Amino acid sequence: MTLDLLKGRNFKLIWRRITSDYSHWLSFVVLMVVALIVNPGFLSWNNLSNQFIQGAIVGICAMGMSLVISAGMIDLTVGSACAFISGMGVTVLNATGSAWLCLLFCLGAGFIIGLINGILVTKGRIAPFIVTLASMSAWRSVINQLGQGGPFTIDSAIYEGFRKISAGHVWVFPNLMIFLVLITVLTSLIMTRTKFGTYVYAIGSNELAAKLSGISVDRVKTIIFIYAGTLYGLAAFFLASRLSAIASASAGNAYEMDAIAAVAIGGTSMSGGRGKIVGTFLGILMLRVITTVLIMAKVPPFLNGLVQGIIIIIAVLAQNRKK
Repeated sequence: MTLDLLKGRNFKLIWRRITSDYSHWLSFVVLMVVALIVNPGFLSWNNLSNQFIQGAIVGICAMGMSLVISAGMIDLTVGSACAFISGMGVTVLNATGSAWLCLLFCLGAGFIIGLINGILVTKGRIAPFIVTLASMSAWRSVINQLGQGGPFTIDSAIYEGFRKISAGHVWVFPNLMIFLVLITVLTSLIMTRTKFGTYVYAIGSNELAAKLSGISVDRVKTIIFIYAGTLYGLAAFFLASRLSAIASASAGNAYEMDAIAAVAIGGTSMSGGRGKIVGTFLGILMLRVITTVLIMAKVPPFLNGLVQGIIIIIAVLAQNRKK
């Protein structure tokens, strides 16, 4: 009797650990099974590589969002920042004809946007939600004003060469897939192999305790926003490369929603202190698979937002249950 109880208890502990530590993998496997049921040819290389291509730009943004949320903060500037940086990046590209200068501008602009957010949060003592909400409105307004609500169009003589950056392949691997994997590996190394990553989780877990233990909380928070903003700049560069024109009013719309959803369903605690970069990577793929499955199931595309909202709520409820 006692042995049976112990076995039952051990099974529950093992199952709880699996669902806690590997929930993102379980969710991914279940979702892939559903996708195969809906479309038996879903695992073809062309389809899988297309999922990476479609999700890579938001995926790069989600890596930055992972750090922000792991530290117990939020960043709503993603879409507006990408729209502003990519629109102005196109202007730089047309003026110089240099993709390298365009890249440097995009990274620099993202760095500055992140720095502004970080300073306002740390020195201004304003809640990250308020700062990034204001920033989201501000950058969208600026790019709309500069573009007069219209698109920023890449000169035709430059576009074909510039497009190869995002549309090209290395052997059978799309460039965007390679860049997403590289950014994922870099972010994972930062969060698991450096003191900075430990500081990020410490701040998200208990900011006061982190400060009392000697961590420079303001500096770490500022670096987090700078890193996230720089990744938004890189994503904006690839966005400009993928498109022939950047619509000032709609470019990057809902990127912040997709990034937050990927982080949430990837297993990162929305209250901070715990995070899984690999989980965010899988979260991006899961969002793409969900969208594809909904299309194959002939679900109206206008309901995609509803599905994402439900997924975020379920993910947060699951996290609360774990706690």
